[in-house]
Amino acid sequence: MSIGETNLQGLVITCEHGGNNIPTPYQELFQDQELLDSHRGFDAGALSMARALAIAFSAPLVSSTISRLLVDLNRSIGNPSLHAKAIHKLPTDKRKQILREYYQPYRTDAEQAIRQVIAKHGQVIHLSSHSFTPVLNGKERRADIGLLYDPMRVGETTLCKHWQADLKAHNPELIIRRNYPYAGKGDGLTTWLRSQLPSAIYMGIELEINQKYIINAGQHWTTLRKVIIASLARVLVNEHALNI
Repeated sequence: MSIGETNLQGLVITCEHGGNNIPTPYQELFQDQELLDSHRGFDAGALSMARALAIAFSAPLVSSTISRLLVDLNRSIGNPSLHAKAIHKLPTDKRKQILREYYQPYRTDAEQAIRQVIAKHGQVIHLSSHSFTPVLNGKERRADIGLLYDPMRVGETTLCKHWQADLKAHNPELIIRRNYPYAGKGDGLTTWLRSQLPSAIYMGIELEINQKYIINAGQHWTTLRKVIIASLARVLVNEHALNI
């Protein structure tokens, strides 16, 4: 059996922070390349992880390489962190234009991909690929992999517990934590989709990877992607009858 054939529930992969590109009309607002290259500009490695998952499981991939500084596709309209300060200073019509051109099309594409898989499989597991900076505000993040979910949703909880256990069993050197370094119920694409889709047909999981693996790159990052994919494949095969 190929890994793609293990996609029993139907998977959709998304990556909201896949790049640090700034469209030409707004480039003069973002001259600080160091800022763009930092965790504030994008999630390093998240897109390569998302692409690897999509290929391995023959799953649809919806991704963006527009910097989160222009507009954060993983935040709701009205969230203060939806835009960087430079964008907040723009006139209202300019901010609305950014939403029309970049935010709304992405959100629409993601929802359509998820609904199409639901129509085909009756349910969906949505994996949103992210990464996190090893140190934030002087504090070290104590995890290699984070699995974010809504603890009130039984299917999401069960999947993440089993995924954590499998990763740990096969890779005891890794630190895998649930709802860390962020809470799975925080503002994000998965949280919004939960408000639109019942738990019987939708599970939304955010995969968070420590950027220390990406920054150092090399074989460790290649190996970690393979480890995550192999673990998820085992979990999906063993838990294809999950009640979500």
